[in-house]
Amino acid sequence: MIELVLLITTWLQARFGREDFLHALTFPGRVTGAVLLAVSFTTLVGAVAVLDHWVQHCFPYSGLVALIATFTALLTNAMILTETWKDGDSTVYKALFGALTAGSAWAVFAVWRTSVTVPAPKRVAVAVIVPSLIAVANFGYQSLYQPYERETRPIITLSVGKAVLSTDRKAFAVPVDITLQNLGERSFYVLGSEFHAMAQRVALSPKDRLRQQWRADADQWSRLPEVNPLSRREVHQPGDLLTAQPWMPYGQWIESSDTFATQLVVELPIKTPYDQVTLYATASLARKDRLVMQPPLNYLTKSWGGKGVPEWVKKQQAKDRDSDFIVYRARVHENNAVDEHTRDARFVTVDWRFGPHGVTVASSIAREGEESRVPSPSEQREVASRYGLIDLVTGPYVRNLWDIKSQH
Repeated sequence: MIELVLLITTWLQARFGREDFLHALTFPGRVTGAVLLAVSFTTLVGAVAVLDHWVQHCFPYSGLVALIATFTALLTNAMILTETWKDGDSTVYKALFGALTAGSAWAVFAVWRTSVTVPAPKRVAVAVIVPSLIAVANFGYQSLYQPYERETRPIITLSVGKAVLSTDRKAFAVPVDITLQNLGERSFYVLGSEFHAMAQRVALSPKDRLRQQWRADADQWSRLPEVNPLSRREVHQPGDLLTAQPWMPYGQWIESSDTFATQLVVELPIKTPYDQVTLYATASLARKDRLVMQPPLNYLTKSWGGKGVPEWVKKQQAKDRDSDFIVYRARVHENNAVDEHTRDARFVTVDWRFGPHGVTVASSIAREGEESRVPSPSEQREVASRYGLIDLVTGPYVRNLWDIKSQH
């Protein structure tokens, strides 16, 4: 029984430890891998010591080695059981580590009751307690503190250049510069990005507007993505989508202390009926030290005329009939071996939605088939924290067009 517990523990810890030591995304993760490899070596030696302690009696301190190995197995199995119970999905792994934890506790008791000789109790206690404290501290940092440490957020800046008339003076172009600065120490995957311009007509009332008209304007805020300010003279006009496009390559990444810059152009005829253009730029990112996307984001489907449209896409389309969207998806891998093996497969889904009154990019990470399920606020925070999901928004930036139109 003790041999079986130690050998299974050795195999599992060596498997997890090797993967973390070679492939973990963070330094604490690599340290965890090294600790698990050390544990697997200790339990392997302990299995030999148990055999000698009960059968061959060749080594006088084999009982002490067996006691240390069984205690190490108990501590490690209990910590992984805690992690699996908290975040894991696999019932098999929960049952396995539950059985190993119970078996390790019984093994410690079974070895202890054989009156193991401890030559230097204080030194042995230090040799056992210090590595145990280090392992527990590293486990706590990796599993408890790190998912909730202070986030680093890149910054999007948007600037509008001087409008340029066409040679026939019948149209004009407004250049827009967008810059993403990653000033932190983390790198980020780009899940999606969008730039869009909304055009508005500005009708002015010849006299002050009534209070009831202000309230009617405020009622529109819950129904439109873009919010027009309450105005004493301006009559509320919903904006119309003028142009929209991605401004960063999706599925790529921006490294630490790096900058991405691009310039887009908004073009309009000089006789445009619109008086203002409002500009927005957003990006959906995920931290590279929290997940691995493999393969890169691939096109999945669209809401119109797509083949094999999933049911959750049809539900989204039914909720918002005025908007269309394109869906991208990629497989997500966890940033450590324990979660990778004990959690069900997750996928990141990116919706690029557009309609007559605006554009959005939304990203979510869920198990296959759960894309349409609306998570609770606490679940959203947990997923965003675990995978480092960040939504960046800049705008509205309003450009009045009266000076350009007067040049006609």
